[in-house]
Amino acid sequence: MNNTQANNQRLLSLDILRGITIAGMILVNNPGSWGSVYAPLAHARWNGLTPTDLVFPFFLFIMGISTYISLQKYDFQWSGAAAWKIVKRTLVIFAIGLGLAWLSLFFRTWNSLGREDISFLSRLGQSCWTLDNIRVLGVLQRLALSYGAAALIVIAVRHKRIPSLIAALLLLYCCIMLFGNGFEYNESNILSVVDRYILGPNHMLRDNGIEPEGILSTIPSIAHLLIGFCCGELLMGTKDINEKIQRLFLIGTALTFSGFLFGYGCPINKKVWSPTFVLATCGLACSTLALLTWVIEVKGKRRWCKFFESFGANPLLLYVAAAIFSFFMSEIRFSYGDGAMSAQRFVYGKLLLPLLGNYPASLVYALLFVLLIWAVGYIFYRKRIYIKI
Repeated sequence: MNNTQANNQRLLSLDILRGITIAGMILVNNPGSWGSVYAPLAHARWNGLTPTDLVFPFFLFIMGISTYISLQKYDFQWSGAAAWKIVKRTLVIFAIGLGLAWLSLFFRTWNSLGREDISFLSRLGQSCWTLDNIRVLGVLQRLALSYGAAALIVIAVRHKRIPSLIAALLLLYCCIMLFGNGFEYNESNILSVVDRYILGPNHMLRDNGIEPEGILSTIPSIAHLLIGFCCGELLMGTKDINEKIQRLFLIGTALTFSGFLFGYGCPINKKVWSPTFVLATCGLACSTLALLTWVIEVKGKRRWCKFFESFGANPLLLYVAAAIFSFFMSEIRFSYGDGAMSAQRFVYGKLLLPLLGNYPASLVYALLFVLLIWAVGYIFYRKRIYIKI
């Protein structure tokens, strides 16, 4: 393959990595039963790293590469148009995340009020007005804040200074963690203290006082996205495909090794997004991208990619669609026998569980859910409809 061909096809591996990541996010978020999840498909309880813990940071890393690509047309210069695009995209992604949090709370409140003797309008009103208990931060909100801050940085700061800025952000956060009980899994953790003071306990995920997408832990997530941006610069700025792969592998290996080495003093921890978690997961994402680039663009092995292309083409659309489908499947009840049952409980509990048993049935349900979302994405992909912000 010559260099021109490689440059024209160079983003396919990125699209596939994005697609694999989105499919993985949907898979681990939708088991048949949370009590029957195989260990690799569950998050680490506190310190440590499982395959599931790689999904979110991989997407954040990919978003950094996409940020480089999208801001190229502005020549990475500050302008009203560039700033407006960044601000608009940040606000839209944050609003979608907040909307999903509200929708989830609406369904839960609606179902809980079904046991009380109140009118339909009263039940609807109480279910709609749940802002005093809504979770303010979450996955999409973290993506929004990290993107907004990182994108503004790259159009305001010389790119040669970005690696130093990344190191400074990670070092600053490491100091905050080490001197603020940052690795304690309770409310004495400085991250919990800040989140409870600013957000309030009612607006946080209840996990021993720890909000996994909290305010202070946004600092390393910005550095995380900036690492992806630097890798995007390397990917787009190098013409020779073999040189791209070699550099990505070298950077990936160095970051991964650093993350696990420094993990002896600063544990790898997703819930607080520790600096070593940033290094290790960015390194693994970088190496995975290098491997995919070699397989897809050097060896030409593309037939297996078709399934993931649908996910990679419309990642935000399918993530949101999966969340909405999940709410409908798990929260909307229909009459069954002498009571009511959700579609999820029916499919998992009545169809799959008697046939397969707890853990296999839970996994098969998740795989079927992924196939359902893939079917939605495939329709958009075939019609060449791409939802972009």
